[in-house]
Amino acid sequence: MSFFELRHVDKSYGNGKDKTQVLDDVNLKIEENEFVAIVGFSGSGKTTLLSLMAGLIEPTNGAVTMQGKPLKGPGPDRGVIFQSYSLLPWLSVFGNIELAVKQVFPQFSRAERRAHIEKYIDMVHLTDASWKRPRELSGGMRQRVAIARALAMQPEMLLMDEPFGALDALTRGTLQEEVIKIWEEQRRTVLMITNDVDEAVLMADRIIALTPGPEATLGKSFDVHLERPRDPATLNFSDEYKHIRNEISHYLMDLNTESKKLKIPTHDLPLPDIRPKVFATA
Repeated sequence: MSFFELRHVDKSYGNGKDKTQVLDDVNLKIEENEFVAIVGFSGSGKTTLLSLMAGLIEPTNGAVTMQGKPLKGPGPDRGVIFQSYSLLPWLSVFGNIELAVKQVFPQFSRAERRAHIEKYIDMVHLTDASWKRPRELSGGMRQRVAIARALAMQPEMLLMDEPFGALDALTRGTLQEEVIKIWEEQRRTVLMITNDVDEAVLMADRIIALTPGPEATLGKSFDVHLERPRDPATLNFSDEYKHIRNEISHYLMDLNTESKKLKIPTHDLPLPDIRPKVFATA
């Protein structure tokens, strides 16, 4: 039995001639402590897939299970990190995290709760900003709060929806490294949605392509055997890294070509980011 599983999952909206089939016959098995990345085309249904796994929406057909049990809506066993931060503007860094901690750990005393929150604030290097509100923080700092909030719930699984997509390259690289470090220390099961092939190769154990929509489904799976910890600076010189990123990039380009032959309307959907990157070496 897999830790997390989707079996023959469909998701559609509307009825009759107005019906839109977003996902079609999606099958996925994720093992405990595995780091999986889903990479695909913008608009193909990646966020819909993550929402199904978070329990925010229900499948039209099929089953979504965690440790063999069907999902029944959102739960503290799954922490979600969105690209948009989703912070309450009137609460401080501490307050935003405290709101989640109170719901998940109502048995904590005030002292226990404070120590627990401060542990995760320190983990994402925001100790000096604990009492600042979101408007006083940079985009990267806001995303650190979102990460700390999700981790402070101590979920069994972490779901990330393009969590670094809105950040500048330097901040993005820093947060990627910090999330990898936290994952290596705490070994949560992670599912990350991204359209950046290099990000997927840097962070994941396994990368799965999502085909162009509508009626998107999971395509080929790629195992990443690069040793951990992975140093972004050394990936520039790794033949194995170049091989896996090129294999994934070519597969995605072939999917795009095939979808056009089948007249699937992807002309307005940008390809995943398959441009080779040069990681900073300083």
